[in-house]
Amino acid sequence: MQWILASSSPRRKQLLETIDLKFDIVHPNVNESLPFLDLSPSEFCCMLADLKAKHVSESYPESIVIGADTIVIKGKKIMGKPKNRTDAITILQRLSGCTHQVITGVSIQCEISDVHHTFYESTDVTFKDLSQSEIEHYVDCYSPFDKAGSYGIQDFSAIFVSSIQGCYHNVVGFPLSRFSTELAKIGIFAPWLTKNILK
Repeated sequence: MQWILASSSPRRKQLLETIDLKFDIVHPNVNESLPFLDLSPSEFCCMLADLKAKHVSESYPESIVIGADTIVIKGKKIMGKPKNRTDAITILQRLSGCTHQVITGVSIQCEISDVHHTFYESTDVTFKDLSQSEIEHYVDCYSPFDKAGSYGIQDFSAIFVSSIQGCYHNVVGFPLSRFSTELAKIGIFAPWLTKNILK
């Protein structure tokens, strides 16, 4: 069975490679700037994950397609990908000294097998008080413009984090442990699962 990751994120690619999953990458043509509407943050990122997987699954109906979307929430506000340097600095200033949530929606779809399964994982991340020099150094040297919340926990911004409650890999961009659990729930065979789990 062919697996496809419907994502252009290099971090998701790297994470899935660590669990010995063999997959191809097909970039979904989905507008990620859709209006928030009346959806909760978790519903919103699940909707985007579903759209990404659906878009690719329509062209590859016999494949298992994985769509995902990660958002950063402070209060009820989505802290998206920064538009420019000023925006990135502003976002990090807002996250400084506070706890925010990182939510990743994941959708697993296979048209020929009528599989349409979507879930989300949420992690609380607390930042220490950040100095202006730390913020500007990070923005200028680590180009966080493709990252929700203007940071990637796997790089220099790890020094911003004072605590995490929940899945670390979810903050990077894909909740590996939960993904494995959800596959077993819906009976999809993956290389690291045994037949006994799939009964």
